[in-house]
Amino acid sequence: MRVRDIPNLISVLRILLVLPVIYLLLQREFRLAMALFFVAGISDALDGFLARQFDWRSRLGGILDPLADKFLLVSVFLCLGWLGALPWWLVALVILRDLVIVGGALAYHFTVEPLEAEPSLISKLNTTFQILLALMVVYDLGFHPLPGWTVQGAIWLVTFTVVASGIDYVLRWSRRAAARRRS
Repeated sequence: MRVRDIPNLISVLRILLVLPVIYLLLQREFRLAMALFFVAGISDALDGFLARQFDWRSRLGGILDPLADKFLLVSVFLCLGWLGALPWWLVALVILRDLVIVGGALAYHFTVEPLEAEPSLISKLNTTFQILLALMVVYDLGFHPLPGWTVQGAIWLVTFTVVASGIDYVLRWSRRAAARRRS
């Protein structure tokens, strides 16, 4: 292993945190789950910082980092849906968006050209709002109940950004594929 592989190692460790987070949520150990979720968030920021600061970016890192984020978020949303803390329609919408994005990325990669992942601003906002919603719900369950309007507002904000970012990806990559095929 080389020093420049540290961001990838951190991403792998974040993927390995998913199972303990799932277990803790399902056991209703919300405080410990929040602590591990926080560690995962810090590790996400750290691997991104190291990759950018020291130019330790790699194709593998470009795949591992968002994959780790998706594994963690989808798993947490599924657990919170299972526990009745998030509506199932939102969990399904989050998963559907991710399936559309992954399916579209694979289709683009294999039919047009190799794909370079580049998240859009709305996608980054969506990920941020999903993380905040998950943290709010776990905090609400394990620490102190929040006013209902805050969680409900966050649910609608995530809903809006899930739909907007899904549409944005479909339109952006469809236009890019059409332009590439014309040239």
